[in-house]
Amino acid sequence: MHHFKFTCRLALAALIGTTLSAAASISYADTILTEEPQAADASQWGLGIGLGSESRPYRGVSNHVTVLPLVLYENRWIHFFGNTLDVKLGSVDQFSFVLRAKYALNDGYKGSDSEALRGMDERKGSAWGGVAGTWDNPYAKVSLEWLTAGSTKGNTVKLGVEHGFAMGGFQLTPHLSTTWMDSKYVDYYYGVKTSEATAERAAYTGKSTANIEFGVRADYPLTRNQIITLDVGELQRGNGIKDSPLVDKSSAASVRVGYLYKF
Repeated sequence: MHHFKFTCRLALAALIGTTLSAAASISYADTILTEEPQAADASQWGLGIGLGSESRPYRGVSNHVTVLPLVLYENRWIHFFGNTLDVKLGSVDQFSFVLRAKYALNDGYKGSDSEALRGMDERKGSAWGGVAGTWDNPYAKVSLEWLTAGSTKGNTVKLGVEHGFAMGGFQLTPHLSTTWMDSKYVDYYYGVKTSEATAERAAYTGKSTANIEFGVRADYPLTRNQIITLDVGELQRGNGIKDSPLVDKSSAASVRVGYLYKF
C-alpha cells in the first residue's frame, strides 16, 4: 500500500514537472477518424454509443453502469460531444482555448441507494461551466480545466497530460490527471449535515482535496468513418473524500467502451 501511494505521488510529481483526462474517453475519435483536412467553416457530426462502469465511493452502493448515446457535432465555433459543449475562443500556436459546459452524469446519490445513506438528503448531479485550455506539443497533450457549478457552489480544477502512439492498428494513449476540488464541492457530495448525523454516521464537513487518475485508452478505426474505443483507468481519491463517513472506497477502477460513426 505504501509503495502504491508512493507511485501515485511520483506520478503526480511527474505531471507537475512536465508542465507544471484528457477530455472524454473517446473524444480522440475526432482526430483519428479525419484523414483529410476540413475547411475552416465546415461542419461535421457523428453518432454512437458509450458504455461505462465505475466503482462508486459510497458505502453499500454498487458499481455504477452508464449507457450514453453519443452525439458529435462540430463547426468553426462549437464542439459538442457526449455530455460536453465547448465554445471555441481561438488558438495561438500550440495553445487553444474554449468556454466549456458539461453535465456530471454520475455525481450525487439518493438516500434510498443504500442503508448507509438512509436519512441523507438527495445530492443531485450538477451542470458545470467554465474555461479550458490545451497545449498540444510534440511530446504530450496538456490540458487545464476550471469548472464551477451553481447547485454545489463548488469549483474544480483539472490538470491532465496524455501522449498517443501507434501500435499495430491501434492508437494507444496513456493519460494522467489530477483534479482539485474545493471544500464546497466536497462538502456537498461527501459531507454529513448535523441534521443527517446518527449514532453510526458522524457529522462531517468536507474539505478541499485532490484526486489522481491514470489509465490507458486504445482507439481502433474499423473504417475511415468508424471507431471503437476502450479506456481502462484507476482513480485514487483524496483524503477530503476518504475521510467522509459516507465513503468506504479509497480508489475506483473504471472501464469505458465506445463506438462512433462519423458522417
